Amino acid sequence: MGDLREVSGLKNNLDLQQYSFINQLCYETALHWYAKYFPYLVVIHTLIFMVCTSFWFKFPGTSSKIEHFISILGKCFDSPWTTRALSEVSGENHKGPTAGRAMVTVAAAAGPGKAGEGEKEKVLVEPEKVVTEPPAVTLLDKKEGEQAKALFEKVKKFRVHVEEGDILYTMYIRQMVLKVCKFFAILVYNLVYVEKISFLVACRVETSEVTGYASFCCNHTKAHLFSKLAFCYISFVCVYGITCLYTLYWLFHRPLKEYSFRSVREETGMGDIPDVKNDFAFMLHLIDQYDSLYSKRFAVFLSEVSESRLKQLNLNHEWTAEKLRQKLQRNARGRLELALCMLPGLPDTVFELSELEALRLEAICDITFPPGLLQLVHLQELSLLHSPARLPFSSQVFLRDRLKVIRVKCEELREVPLWVFGLRGLDELHLEGLFPPELARAATLESLRELKQLKVLSLRSNAGKVPASVTDVAGHLQRLSLHNDGARLLALNSLKKLAVLRELELVACGLERIPHAVFSLGALQELDLKDNHLRSIEEILSFQHCRKLVTLRLWHNQIAYVPEHVRKLRGLEQLYLNHNKLETLPPQLGMCSGLRLLDVSHNGLRSLPAELGLLQNLQHLALSYNALEFLPDELFSCRKLRTLLLGYNHLRQLSPQVGALRALSRLELKGNRLEALPEELGHCGGLKKAGILVEDTLYEGLPAEVRDRMEVE
Repeated sequence: MGDLREVSGLKNNLDLQQYSFINQLCYETALHWYAKYFPYLVVIHTLIFMVCTSFWFKFPGTSSKIEHFISILGKCFDSPWTTRALSEVSGENHKGPTAGRAMVTVAAAAGPGKAGEGEKEKVLVEPEKVVTEPPAVTLLDKKEGEQAKALFEKVKKFRVHVEEGDILYTMYIRQMVLKVCKFFAILVYNLVYVEKISFLVACRVETSEVTGYASFCCNHTKAHLFSKLAFCYISFVCVYGITCLYTLYWLFHRPLKEYSFRSVREETGMGDIPDVKNDFAFMLHLIDQYDSLYSKRFAVFLSEVSESRLKQLNLNHEWTAEKLRQKLQRNARGRLELALCMLPGLPDTVFELSELEALRLEAICDITFPPGLLQLVHLQELSLLHSPARLPFSSQVFLRDRLKVIRVKCEELREVPLWVFGLRGLDELHLEGLFPPELARAATLESLRELKQLKVLSLRSNAGKVPASVTDVAGHLQRLSLHNDGARLLALNSLKKLAVLRELELVACGLERIPHAVFSLGALQELDLKDNHLRSIEEILSFQHCRKLVTLRLWHNQIAYVPEHVRKLRGLEQLYLNHNKLETLPPQLGMCSGLRLLDVSHNGLRSLPAELGLLQNLQHLALSYNALEFLPDELFSCRKLRTLLLGYNHLRQLSPQVGALRALSRLELKGNRLEALPEELGHCGGLKKAGILVEDTLYEGLPAEVRDRMEVE
């Protein structure tokens, strides 16, 4: 045996270093990429799925719509008005007991938060236990009513905004198609490469010079775990993919850009609930996948009928019968009148005021008179000013013989309700509105044949001629007023048939001459030609054929002179020539011995004829706003004169003969150049301080005893 030597030197563990080097080299070069990066692939795919799923919740153009919709949907679901509206419909559609077993909806009473749960709870009961009473209708207070009203406005604006586009629908489809494509890609390559995950990995490394070996058999320590996880991952991806495929099928097997509330309309009886489209329809389809009850309750706020009911309820809360009674006043005709203006509707409480005699409605849209109208047994006068109204047949029958006066004002005369022309007990009909330009010349008006008792007809429009239907009431019409707002009235021949007409107004009709048709009206007592373009009134002579004419109004024209044959109008009692261009008056005017009122104010008169003193019946004389510098003494011979208006002229003195006017009770002198008032004013026994209009300095200049006499009541 040889000698045994102990090996000595530095121990460097070279074998372990070689093993570590070869192990790392084999992991990088020999191990398949799928087995190497499998965990990272799972994370990346999961992130992609998450982004695809939640992108529309983060994108501003879609997330804002979704959040707004969810907010409104929750408020609609919890709103007390929704419960009330559905309860009312349930009560109206309620039927008696039915054979067999029945489903009874148990309403939750725990509060609005559990309203949905309560409405979904179904309980089977025996036929004899079916609830036959309609559900109780909850009362809304004012705050809840205002909240529901605001909710209607939000739903309207949201619908208009969301129905304009389909970005939600498009984005949802795109992200779903992307997820399905991603699913197939993941499934295919995972099934192909899952077998690449193995525990033993053959590896060839050119290290024979160092280690003496070139081929190695390495082991992948996590291969068993990764293999199991890969199959689990594929299983989960398959489940998710099947869900995506079903969603894609759901998206395309029926149109989701249209949503019909047909079943809701049939169930609730709200036939005006509109169908919706685009993104609005798509979101409702989505919410139906959770619970269709949300859409049903949301539909209440799409119904105009429901909104009108709510407005009516709020109106009734705000306008109680007691509050309305405080607004009752006597109108010019002495009738007890209620005037309502610019309300969203007509309160039902109006019809509790059985004492009402006149009703004036202004700027109130879409009025439908309820059956409660039959309670207004004293109603005689109705005014509808820019307030279109519908009247049920039963109410038409009720008003047909009761209503005496009706006023209708609208944009166009064709908007006048037809039932107006069937009120056969009507005494006065006042219409205001325009004819369309193409119909103005024809001026066609509805037939007035049914108005057997009509005595007064007033028409304010732009008619080119007197409507032919006026002759339908020629046998009993006593007053006709045509106000044309400056439009020229060309044809007036129909006036000749109005044999019993007493009063005629042709205001702002563009007339340049007094119409000859007027002279055929033998029963005419008053004629008003205000605001026309009259320059000459030579035809005034023909008024002698109108033997009953007592009032002639030619005011607000451009008349430059009065013809001498005005003397023929001896029966005339009132003559209005104010607001014209008169500079003189004819002496023959003094021969109109029947004149009680003469108004020539707002002209350019510089002097007056002495013959005015012949008007012994004159009681009212208006000379204001002229250029008079003196008054003839003969004027003070009109002993019956009660009103003398001389304001704003150029008078420098007032004749002491004014004291002869014993009946004078009103005297206007303000705006002249007077230096003093005659003390003879004290002889005017009817003249008091309140009846004399003059500068304070002039009044104070009167003797004290005269002033004392005037100030005695």
